[in-house]
Amino acid sequence: MAGVIPIAYRNSSTSPDWLNKGDNAWQMTSATLVGLQSMPGLVILYGSIVKKKWAINSAFMALYAFAAVWICWVIWAYNMSFGDRLLPFWGKARPALGQSFLVAQSELTATAVWYNNSSLEAEMLHPFYPAATMVYFQCMFATITVIILAGSLLGRMNIKAWMAFVPLWITFSYTICAFSLWGGGFLFQWGVIDYSGGYVIHLSSGIAGLTAAYWVGPRSASDRERFPPNNILLVLAGAGLLWLGWTGFNGGDPYSANIDSSMAVLNTHICASTSLLMWTLLDVFFFGKPSVIGAVQGMITGLVCITPGAGLVQGWAAIVMGILSGSIPWYTMMVLHKKWSFMQRIDDTLGVFHTHAVAGFLGGATTGLFAEPVLCNLFLSIPDSRGAFYGGDGASQFGKQIAGALFVIAWNIVITSIICVLVSLVLPLRISDEQLLIGDDAVHGEEAYAIWAEIELNDITHHDESRHSGIAVGVTQNV
Repeated sequence: MAGVIPIAYRNSSTSPDWLNKGDNAWQMTSATLVGLQSMPGLVILYGSIVKKKWAINSAFMALYAFAAVWICWVIWAYNMSFGDRLLPFWGKARPALGQSFLVAQSELTATAVWYNNSSLEAEMLHPFYPAATMVYFQCMFATITVIILAGSLLGRMNIKAWMAFVPLWITFSYTICAFSLWGGGFLFQWGVIDYSGGYVIHLSSGIAGLTAAYWVGPRSASDRERFPPNNILLVLAGAGLLWLGWTGFNGGDPYSANIDSSMAVLNTHICASTSLLMWTLLDVFFFGKPSVIGAVQGMITGLVCITPGAGLVQGWAAIVMGILSGSIPWYTMMVLHKKWSFMQRIDDTLGVFHTHAVAGFLGGATTGLFAEPVLCNLFLSIPDSRGAFYGGDGASQFGKQIAGALFVIAWNIVITSIICVLVSLVLPLRISDEQLLIGDDAVHGEEAYAIWAEIELNDITHHDESRHSGIAVGVTQNV
């Protein structure tokens, strides 16, 4: 006697005609790959690339942001980014928690494009999977944006101020850029291209990180002078999760397991490899030896640069973009930054401005040059889009890319400044000088490594040794 087939597998309301199980599987896989970039990818990378005394604090800033954004996202921020239009740059806030919403077909209601005569030019986006999948996928982008921003603030920001900063920034900065460029806002309608977040994620986080670093203030003088990574091998482990996770980062943005998704994945790895090699060659040529940290920086700038146009450019263009992303951010970080007194006054701990803002702007601009018409028609809602390299109306596309970047830059400078000032009225943005001297033990009562070298017992960072009595504060013990 045949068994009863569970209702979830029948051709019923739980398996509707619009559901494409392949697309749904790929989208959830892509979302998970992006999530792994943050947790544990950037948690590991941040915890290992900083000075040993800041390992716990740096990793925890990323961990906290990952959890906090999740709650903000499902309660109000998802629909502010991808829901019904409230303003030309903002969606209406409402929860994404109800069953009736989450199991229905995903619809980005504001993405319909209209001609000036009010006739429909392109229908709204409605991927072939439930809204729950879209909420998950886009949440992973929101989380990594804030975590990238944190890279500018490691080693001195008050963790309580950070806990207040994260939900405010997601609400008043990220949702604005996401709706404007992706959710159907005015930049989307105008035709500004941001395939997978070169502007929404990387330019935003780089500019906001630099702005927040200005308001928070610098690390201690000793940390600015000497801030060696505590474990370069773990830096590589985190970087590896970041690189391979970018397969989902760019491969998931067509919202389908389609031809364009394959192009995006291939171009992602071409550009990242080219950029890493270019950065390494410049290190060898000017400094006489290759740097592992430098190679990681080059990898990141390549991944960031290709992101705005990953599925829209040809392979040769991905190589060109990799050459540019491995050299221009290298120059701004290694040469220009050291000569520009204004940049010297701002302590951007991991150089997020260079690796994300500069590379993101570069990627958006070069997408305006190299976006290929056939590939654009596979992905974009506005037909006949093209880069300036392909003639036609391509020159105007380049101008749109620059204008879109300027909006993202201006908004993040203003809003991030306002948020920092408001938080500072309640909580100090920077931790005390005593805590700066000590690090993790003072801030969290925990330390990353249980084994201390003998010389470290006499280090100034080992405060009030009498109270240790041979045992580290926190969960680790001094062996």
